[in-house]
Amino acid sequence: MNVSRIAIAGGVAASTVLLFAGPAAAHVGVQPQGEAAKGGYATINFKVPNERDNASTVKVEVSFPADHPLSSVTPQAVPGWKITVDKTKLDKPLDVHGKKINEAVSKVTWTADGGKIEPGYFQQFPLSVGQLPEDTDQLVFKALQTYDNKEVVRWIEEPKEGAAEPESPAPVLKLTAPASDAHGGAAAGKEADEHKTDEKAASSEETAAAESASDNTARTLGIIGIVIGIAGVAFGVLAGRRRTA
Repeated sequence: MNVSRIAIAGGVAASTVLLFAGPAAAHVGVQPQGEAAKGGYATINFKVPNERDNASTVKVEVSFPADHPLSSVTPQAVPGWKITVDKTKLDKPLDVHGKKINEAVSKVTWTADGGKIEPGYFQQFPLSVGQLPEDTDQLVFKALQTYDNKEVVRWIEEPKEGAAEPESPAPVLKLTAPASDAHGGAAAGKEADEHKTDEKAASSEETAAAESASDNTARTLGIIGIVIGIAGVAFGVLAGRRRTA
C-alpha cells in the first residue's frame, strides 16, 4: 500500500513538473540548420508554437536587429502563408564582397493565407540569411505572434546572461566561430588542391604517353630488325645457290 502511495505521489509530482515546464519552453525561438558561423551565411528556422487552447496563430512578425543589419534575407515558401519582406535604408552602407548595400531587411511577416497554427501544433518559418556579423556572438530578433481572437503576444524581452529567462523572451540566434570557408578560404584551398590534382593527372598522362611512344618505337625498331635479318638470310641463301650453280 505504501509503495502504491509513493508511486502515485511520484506521478503527481512528475505531472506538476511537466505542467510548469511546458509553458516556459513554449515560446517563439530561432535555430540554424547546422551552424550559423560569423561572417558566413546560414538557413535559420523560426519555430512558432501555439500556446492557446481556444485560438489559432494567424500572423507572425519578426523584426531584424538594426545594429547588425543583414544584406541578404530570403524566405522559403510556406504553404498556406503569405510572406512580406520589409526593407529600410541604411545610414551606413554595408560592404559585401566589394559591393555597397544601401538597404537591409528590417522585418519579415508571415500572414495566414489558408493556413494557421492550431492549438497543440507549431510551425517553422525558414529563412536564408547573411552575411552574418563577425563582431557579435548572437543576434536578437523581436517577434509578435497574433491569434485569430485578436490577441497579440510580444516576444521582445532580451535575455540577459546570468539572469532568469524573461516571461516573453525574444528569439536569440547564437553565432559560432567563423568557418574556414566564410570568405572563400576553404573554397580557394579546395580549388588549389583540385588544380594540383589536375596537374598530377596531366603529368601522369604525359608520362604514360611518353612511355607508350617509347614502347611503340622499340617495337617498330624490333620489327625492322627482324625484317632486315630475314632479308639478310634470304640474300645469303640465294648467293649460296648461285655459287653452287
